Amino acid sequence: MAVIRFSHYNLRASADLIEALRRFYTEVIGLQEGPRPPFDSPGHWLYAGPVDLLHLTVAQEERRAHVSGTFDHVALACDDLEGTMRRLNAHRWNWRQDEIPGQGVVQLFLRDPAGNGVELNFPGGSQA
Repeated sequence: MAVIRFSHYNLRASADLIEALRRFYTEVIGLQEGPRPPFDSPGHWLYAGPVDLLHLTVAQEERRAHVSGTFDHVALACDDLEGTMRRLNAHRWNWRQDEIPGQGVVQLFLRDPAGNGVELNFPGGSQA
């Protein structure tokens, strides 16, 4: 077996938290909601362009989330650093900025409504 690409990641939570996550990842981060197969459990698939990047699934009693306690963050390659900072500020979302030394990649770090770490990377960006 050889891994050929990253497929997606899934967040499983209560219906209320899934709705908060859906709003965060679409309204604040900029993913788009798209088609999702007709699974038995409710949820959403969020896309970056044509790729279903994030699956949000409402947790069912019989199938709880698989939590190992080691997940730290997801990193997303992005563009429009200034526009993203404006959008985060407009939503009053807390974030911090850093840069990868020697690579010119600006990073914005924040937490989603469930407390998961989100890293937004902007190649070729300059610190604001």
